[in-house]
Amino acid sequence: MYLGVDEAGKGPVLGPMVAAAVLSDPASLPTGIDDSKRLSPERRETLDEAIRGIDGVALGVAFVEPAEIDRPDTDMNTLTVRGQARAVRAALDGRESSVRVRVVADAGDTSEARFARRLGEFVQEDSEDSEDDDPPTVDVEAYHGADESDPVVGAASVVAKVARDARMAAIDDAYPTYDGVGSGYPSDPSTRSFLRAYVADHGDVPDCARRSWATCDDVLAAVEQSGLDEF
Repeated sequence: MYLGVDEAGKGPVLGPMVAAAVLSDPASLPTGIDDSKRLSPERRETLDEAIRGIDGVALGVAFVEPAEIDRPDTDMNTLTVRGQARAVRAALDGRESSVRVRVVADAGDTSEARFARRLGEFVQEDSEDSEDDDPPTVDVEAYHGADESDPVVGAASVVAKVARDARMAAIDDAYPTYDGVGSGYPSDPSTRSFLRAYVADHGDVPDCARRSWATCDDVLAAVEQSGLDEF
């Protein structure tokens, strides 16, 4: 059995990071799969629907929320491998223990070997905490750029990005009095404008923000300085 895993949303200041795992025969995947960042939103939506409609496909999606990202006792490499491990376990739930699964991940660490080792360890750790007493055995590989070179990892990239986009749309709907939250990335003028306006109104960043990000510090400091200047 063959499983690909990837994540979307490591860098944004708003919203969760989302990891997704796709368990599928590569030959059954739709054509045109690529790293989700290289596809239009419309194409991602079409591919996501097609992937979910494949006979025998299994998907796992895991959300790493801002509150977890902001914890001082962790880091993005650990959060990435942990999120991917949760997605892998979700996709494998209920699978027979006699099955051996090849897991290919998009490496979220400078060392591909270290990321693969940690992912395997975290999958096993999560298995011990689950109700599945005898999960499948996994053989884990990790490569940089696997979401471009491996179609099953590319499929996971698409599923993760569509899931994150859906969450960002829900976050946008939760703040109807503002002019949109944008993509959530620090470089997005709409995102920065939303944060400035929200902090000006409430004196703090919203719950959907990763308050440990430097962008939040910058916005809080700018709004505070603006208030001092007015005073």
